[in-house]
Amino acid sequence: MAQYRRVSGSVGLITLINPPVNALSAKVRQGIVDTVQRALGDSEVKSVVICGQGGVFCGGADIKEFGGLMTGPPLIPMIHSIEAVDKPVVAAIEGVALGGGLEVALGCHYRIAHAKARLGLPEVTLGLLPAAGGSQRLPRLIGVPAALDLITTGRHVTAAEALRLGIVDEVTNQNTVDVAVKFALSVEGRQLHSRRLSTTPCPRLDDLDALFEEVMQRVKQSARGAIAPVACVQAVRAAATLPYPQGMEREKELMASIFHSGQARALQYCFFAQRAVGRWSLPTGARWDTSEPRPVRKAAVIGLGTMGRGIVVALAQTGLSVVAVESQGQQLAQAKQAVSGMLERGARRRGVAPQPDLVRYTQSLRDVAEADLVIEAVFENMALKREIFKQLDAVCKPGTLLCTNTSGLDVDQLASQTRHPELVVGMHFFAPAHVMKLLEVVYGPRSSPQAVATAMQLGKKMGKVSVAVGNCRGFVGNRMLKPYMEQANFLLEEGATPELVDQALEEFGFAMGVFRMSDLSGLDVGWRVRQADGLTGPDVTPGQPERSRQGRRYSPVADLVCEQGRFGQKTGRGWYQYEKPGSREAKSDPWLHSFLEGYRARHGLVARRISHQEVQERCLYTMINEGFRILDEGFAAGPEDIDTIYVSGYGWPRHRGGPMFYASMVGLARVLERLEHYHQAHPDVPYLEPCSLLRRLVACGSPPVHKWREVIRSPHSQL
Repeated sequence: MAQYRRVSGSVGLITLINPPVNALSAKVRQGIVDTVQRALGDSEVKSVVICGQGGVFCGGADIKEFGGLMTGPPLIPMIHSIEAVDKPVVAAIEGVALGGGLEVALGCHYRIAHAKARLGLPEVTLGLLPAAGGSQRLPRLIGVPAALDLITTGRHVTAAEALRLGIVDEVTNQNTVDVAVKFALSVEGRQLHSRRLSTTPCPRLDDLDALFEEVMQRVKQSARGAIAPVACVQAVRAAATLPYPQGMEREKELMASIFHSGQARALQYCFFAQRAVGRWSLPTGARWDTSEPRPVRKAAVIGLGTMGRGIVVALAQTGLSVVAVESQGQQLAQAKQAVSGMLERGARRRGVAPQPDLVRYTQSLRDVAEADLVIEAVFENMALKREIFKQLDAVCKPGTLLCTNTSGLDVDQLASQTRHPELVVGMHFFAPAHVMKLLEVVYGPRSSPQAVATAMQLGKKMGKVSVAVGNCRGFVGNRMLKPYMEQANFLLEEGATPELVDQALEEFGFAMGVFRMSDLSGLDVGWRVRQADGLTGPDVTPGQPERSRQGRRYSPVADLVCEQGRFGQKTGRGWYQYEKPGSREAKSDPWLHSFLEGYRARHGLVARRISHQEVQERCLYTMINEGFRILDEGFAAGPEDIDTIYVSGYGWPRHRGGPMFYASMVGLARVLERLEHYHQAHPDVPYLEPCSLLRRLVACGSPPVHKWREVIRSPHSQL
C-alpha cells in the first residue's frame, strides 16, 4: 500500500509501505496510482515527494509474483503516470532503490539519496532485464557506456557513485525525506520537460556501432552462455538508436524472449535457494536456526598460511578483535605484512579507515585463552589437528567455540579430543577466505544447535553464504568434486587432452575447466591428500595393476605429473605451461601431450575420439549422482543446499541453477539413462552406478526439484 499526506503546506508526501523492502506488489502499485491521483487533484499541493517506510525506498518488484497471474496496475503505465505529473516529483531514496524501485525513481523528476543508500538494476542476475523503462531511461540520464556497465552486470552503486554518474541530484547525511521536502519546495513551479527522461535523447557518441560491437563481444565472453546480459546490451542499443516509444517496444520484446527461459528459472531458483538454505530442523526437533547464537567479540585463528591469513582478514573486517597465532617466526612476520596489506586494500575498496589494531599476532597458543571462538586453519594433517584441539581444550575458557577449517577431515575425531564435543563445528572456508562467499558449516554428530547457529551467524556477519552440512569425507562440495575430477583424469587416459576437457566444461559455462583450475589451485594440494590416503605410488596395492586402487579404477596420471615437480602456475608447469612461475596465461604444453601418449602406450591404451558431450556428461552427471547420494544419506538438507554450495563456491554457472537443478532441467530419466550407459562401459567405477534416490525420483515421475524432499524423507539425517 501507499500512504498520502500533505506536509510543509504544499508538498504531497507519498510513503510506500510493504516491509521489509517495500517491494512493488499489486497493493503497492495500486497505492501509488491512487496517491498520485490524489496529489494531482489536491490544489494545495505544488510538488510531490515519494519515499519508503522504514528507511528503505524500494527493493524492486515482488519476485513472488513472477510466473503467476499479475494483478493490479501494470508497472510501466504507473511510472509513466508519475513522469507525466505537472508538479515536480522528487524521490527520497534511503536504504535501497533496486530494480523496479530505481525505475520508479527514474520516473520521478528529481532524486535525493542518503549517503548510505545503494542503487542498481540487478534484473540481469535473475535472468531478466530492467523492463519497466530502466533500459531506456538510464542511458538517457547517464549516457550509454555507464548505463551498459550497470545494466549488464547488475551491480549496485553507492550514493556517492550515483551522484558522480548523475543518477541522483543530491546526496545527504541528514534525514532524506526532510531534505527532499525542502528540495521539492525549491523547485515548485519549474518547467519539467527537460526532467522527463522519456523525452530526453541519449547523449551523442561517436561511432556508436563500434562501441556496441566491442561491448557485445566483451559481454558474451564474460556471460559464458548466459542470454540475459546479451539482451541487456540489445535493449540499451534500442535506447541509443530509437525514439523512446519504439525503444520501449523493443525492451518489451526482449523481455518476453527471456522471461520464461530455462536460464531465468535457474537464476530465480538460485535467488530463492540461497535464502532457503537456513530453514530446516533436526530429527530431534531441535533447530539451530532458532537457537540463540553465542556472542562472539573476540576470535582467534591458528595457522597463518594462505587460508589462515584470509580468515583473519574476514574476521577483522567485521570489527572483531582477532588473535592470530603462528608458531613459525618467519611465517608470522610474512603473515603480518600480508594481512596488513589485505586489510588496507579492503578498507580502500569499502571507503572506510583500515583497523590493523584489531589483529594481535603471537607465536603462543596460550594467547587465545580469552577468545570466544577459535578457528584452526593449519594444513590438512589429522594428527596435527588432533594435537591442536587437545591443546585448545586445555587453554581456552569454558564455553569457547572450537572450529576447524578442514576441507574434508572428520570433525568428530577432532571433537573427541575435547571435553566439550558439542562446542566443536567445522567452518570450511574457500580460498581466498576474505573474498570467496561460500562457508560450509559442518555439523558434527555431537555439535550442538547453538554451536552451529553461532558459526552460521558469524558467517553471515562476514558476508558469507553459509550452508550447514553433515560430517562426511569431503563434506558436500569436495565430496562431489572428487568423482568430477577423477572422470576428467580417466578421459585423459582414454584419449582426451586437458585442452579438450577444459573447452567442453567452459563451453558449459564454467569460468575455468578442471585442469586450468587445478593449475591455479596447485596440483600438489590434491597430491598430498592422495598420499595421506595411501593412494599414490605404483605398488600401493600388491597384486593389483598400477591403474587400480582398493579394487576400483584409479588414474595415477596426476601423481606422475606431480612427481615431475609440475604443480601448476606456482612452478610455471602443470597441465599447461606458463611463461614464468605465477603467470596466469595457460599455454598448451607439448611435453604433457607426449607424456600422455607414452602413458597410454605403456598401459596398452588406444586413444579414441572423445566428444564435448561425453566430457560434460561424464564429469557433470557423476558429480550429480554423488549429490543424490549425499541427499539420500542425509548429509545435506535438500537440493537447494547442494546447489547453493556449487554456485557460491565451485564456479558452477549460475544461469544453470546448480547441479541438482540442472539435473531436473535435463530430465532425471535422461541423467539415469546416461549414467547406466557409462557404468556399463566402466563397471570398475562404482560411483557411475545410479544412486537409488535418482531411481526412486524417476519412478515417481521425476517431480520438480522443490518436491524432492517429499521423496527423500531420509530417516538417516546427519544434520
